[in-house]
Amino acid sequence: MYMHTVGIRRYRFADLQTLLARASPERSGDQLAGVAASCAEERAAACLALAEVPLRHFLEQPLVPYEVDEVTRLILDSHDAAAFAPVASLSVGELRDWLLGPLADTAALAALAPGLTPEMVAAVSKLMRNQDLIAVARKCRVLTRFRTTIGLPGRLATRLQPNHPTDDPRGILAAVLDGLLQASGDAVIGINPASDSPAATRTLLGLLDDLRQAYQIPMQSCVLAHVTTQLRILEQEPAAPLDLVFQSIAGTEAANRGFGISLAVLQEALDAARSLRRGTLGDNVMYFETGQGSALSAEAHHGLDQQTCEARAYAVARRFEPLLVNSVVGFIGPEYLYDGKQIMRAGLEDHCCGKLLGLPMGVDICYTNHAEADQNDMDTLLTLLGVAGVNFIMGVPGADDIMLNYQSTSFHDAAYLRAVLGLRPAPEFEAWLQRLGILSADGCLTAPGPASPLLGYLAEAP
Repeated sequence: MYMHTVGIRRYRFADLQTLLARASPERSGDQLAGVAASCAEERAAACLALAEVPLRHFLEQPLVPYEVDEVTRLILDSHDAAAFAPVASLSVGELRDWLLGPLADTAALAALAPGLTPEMVAAVSKLMRNQDLIAVARKCRVLTRFRTTIGLPGRLATRLQPNHPTDDPRGILAAVLDGLLQASGDAVIGINPASDSPAATRTLLGLLDDLRQAYQIPMQSCVLAHVTTQLRILEQEPAAPLDLVFQSIAGTEAANRGFGISLAVLQEALDAARSLRRGTLGDNVMYFETGQGSALSAEAHHGLDQQTCEARAYAVARRFEPLLVNSVVGFIGPEYLYDGKQIMRAGLEDHCCGKLLGLPMGVDICYTNHAEADQNDMDTLLTLLGVAGVNFIMGVPGADDIMLNYQSTSFHDAAYLRAVLGLRPAPEFEAWLQRLGILSADGCLTAPGPASPLLGYLAEAP
């Protein structure tokens, strides 16, 4: 039992699970699940009580039973007690103060990451204002490598997302070339396929790899089919030109089962992709996407609030050393994040919590057309995440995904953020852009001349 008094009223919270849920900032998903605070006063009381909880309680009181959930087993069995030692005596509130203080520099946060559990970082994030989430995340640096280096200071990468409603190769190539000419694609060129078939996945991978080899582009590609589809084409002879393995993940075993995956399946995919040895700079071969509300939508949240479930998904991601982790923050819809304010808060939480756990976090700054949000909200979140040091964002033609039917960020949004914050693409990709005359030496986009080799590729492609 946890308790705290606000004014003349004493609030009681039956267990740690309830306390975390009541302390969460207001969001429609928690209200839908029936776990949200009943009023602002109860939320404040929960935050005050949560601030006093020792961090060790999260190791002693699993929120989802160890016996029934492999994500809980992963979290507890992989906990690094030595890394945890510097903060082991602190409460959640004291951890917040420590994270905002001078001792929590980039090196200290990197060393601490294996000692933090998702529940700890979810808890401390609930005590933070937006500026705290930005300040702490900005101090975290997580570097990953495949053919480009992601996460360096002063850099902002993009996922070039050239989706097409019928997987038309020429439509996809047109979007890819549009993005490359606007300096997008250094995180990954990733296609959400309209068809999840092995044949379609293999065709799209070949399309992107042919382009990469034709112009010696330092890039990695991905077709976001189900992980089992990707495994099937890796078993074929010859193996498909697969760079990164993609999968959506969640924070409970039951939710991941709903996605058709387990930790064992992800391990099989990691081993298969690394065996190809396609990376030139590193072997971070996994790409994961997450989103607040996914466990609730699958009725697999075990009574947890959606943000704590989301943080638990990051434990799954951390296990497999991914190149990229992407919170698709507003994609599930207003049932889980109602409006622009809730989407902004969730995006900052996800980015900060992922970085504290040692993950290379990006954010798909997005909303669905029936949400109470607009592109001005996305501009604000885009800018805040840029200040917070986000590793990558999305580059979607016109910010409007015509296949998935949602609104995201565009190639020119990435150019805006790089310009106003003095950020540049990944160094390997930047050097290639400069060789082709797409970027000037000072990092500015240039208008491609008629002799630009990329302009002729679409006309020559079959």
